[in-house]
Amino acid sequence: MKTLFAIAAMALTVVATHAQTYPNARTVTIVVPFAAGGPTDRVARDLAEALAKPLGTNIVVDNVAGAGSSIGTAKVARATPDGYTLLLNHIGMSTMPALYRKLPFNVETDFEYLGMINEVPMTLIGKPQLPANNFQELQTWIGQNKGKINLGNAGLGAASQLCGLLFQSAMKVEMTPVPYKGTAPAIADLMGGQIDLLCDQTTNTTGQITAKTVKAYAVTTSKRLTTPALKGLPTLAESGLKDFEVTIWHGLYAPKGTPPEVTKKINEALKAALKDPAFIKREEDLGAVVMADKRVEPADHKKFVAAEIAKWGPIIKAAGAYAD
Repeated sequence: MKTLFAIAAMALTVVATHAQTYPNARTVTIVVPFAAGGPTDRVARDLAEALAKPLGTNIVVDNVAGAGSSIGTAKVARATPDGYTLLLNHIGMSTMPALYRKLPFNVETDFEYLGMINEVPMTLIGKPQLPANNFQELQTWIGQNKGKINLGNAGLGAASQLCGLLFQSAMKVEMTPVPYKGTAPAIADLMGGQIDLLCDQTTNTTGQITAKTVKAYAVTTSKRLTTPALKGLPTLAESGLKDFEVTIWHGLYAPKGTPPEVTKKINEALKAALKDPAFIKREEDLGAVVMADKRVEPADHKKFVAAEIAKWGPIIKAAGAYAD
């Protein structure tokens, strides 16, 4: 019995010592469950640079792509809960429970929530050949072409797919989904007229809108954007789709069981990183808004994701948009 108590006491001492010395000059890895070069990867690399100084250690990014971000997310769920393996994921954290019948992890119980990072607005855009020049004219065109409209997306679980599902639900119109392996080929086909509509992040669409190679109809935020290229676009909510709001947010997570002292240090470092002028500038250049409200707190971050799960679940299931 004394031996068991001694072992338990030793384990507690190790955990306490680890938490006090974290990160102890060890490299921290941020797993991004998407391929390198995409919007989420860029956010992660910008954050890694901004987070390294307040955390006091080197940070590297590990891209583990596949299955709508579930492969990389599962890797972190299985990782040792010591604060050296973190996950940076986007809205996929709230949609995976509905998109996949079986997941090797539970989004709400298998992670420590560390805080949200940013939000990225989305835009509704159309092929240049569309006769509609504003959202009201687009509504008329959609009504006249029911059953004939192709709506592109960047694949299962992509931001564009989710926005498209919500748009169809709000419009009460079914469109033919055309999935691509990424945003770039979807936008290329939109510009070429092979698909009719696409709803995607400003990080992917602002350049085409500025170049006028696509038609822009609305933004998905609750208020109009101030970005020069987008400030003239109405919101979908003000255009008649009540309460329509979609932003692609990013959050930071650790495996369940990571010591509270460690998660507190990471959260404090995250808050400092989000105030870094260089990081803010990089995010603004991507069309993103750095988080500055209570969702930077772990409890509020988790509460927000739970609300997002409740929001997206019925929409995804009603559309039958899921994978085995």
